[in-house]
Amino acid sequence: MLLGAVTYNILKDWDLETCITKLEETGFFAVELRTEHKHGVEPTLNIDDRKRVAARFARSKVKLLSYGTTCEFHSPDPAVRKKNVEIGKTWIDLAHDTNAWGIKVRPNGFPKEVTPQQTVANIAACLKELGDFGVGKGVEIWVEVHGAITQVPTNMAAIMRATKHDNVGLCWNSNPTDVENGSIAKSFELLRPWVKNVHINELSSNYPWRELFTLLRKSKYERYLLCECTASTEPERFLRWYKALFTELNRA
Repeated sequence: MLLGAVTYNILKDWDLETCITKLEETGFFAVELRTEHKHGVEPTLNIDDRKRVAARFARSKVKLLSYGTTCEFHSPDPAVRKKNVEIGKTWIDLAHDTNAWGIKVRPNGFPKEVTPQQTVANIAACLKELGDFGVGKGVEIWVEVHGAITQVPTNMAAIMRATKHDNVGLCWNSNPTDVENGSIAKSFELLRPWVKNVHINELSSNYPWRELFTLLRKSKYERYLLCECTASTEPERFLRWYKALFTELNRA
């Protein structure tokens, strides 16, 4: 397991060159570029700019792992869902052109206008379409365990069972709703079959981090864990501290 970072929010005000340089200097190995941040890597880039992004990461120890989109598919309005799917496809194209591994999408709740079962079906249909599109581009779809209600592990499991697509997995998001009686074992066992990416946040919090890292190692997870924390007035210092604490907590 290797440590990476999401540009939300520590890196949000750094341009792409600064992101890459500072991550190299502080011992991070991957990055998820979240939309609307200063790095400026968005689907609006032309093909030459996409080649430049890919070439810059090819010269770096830092892997361009994924794109953090805000695409979400829980709306009861089919037109809204369709628009989000089409936007998602533009991110998949960008990921393909820049050699990123995946894109992150999310649910964001169960609207009151329809039943939860219908919302699960709506989300799954959109994820299947993106999953199919991503297969042709060599890009995975990672569904963030997100949203006040949808992040509940049983609800995320229902979404993934309904989706049932090999190219669509979960981004574990280290939420308080994972924890039951001080442990995440039950939630992890439920969602582990689909986990393809992991977001971790404040390592000084009372979330059971050692248990998470142990469970990931035991399950043969061999991907990245991405730091996703609130902004810091001393981002470089924070990243060095975070790397040291991650190393200690991840000690077998």
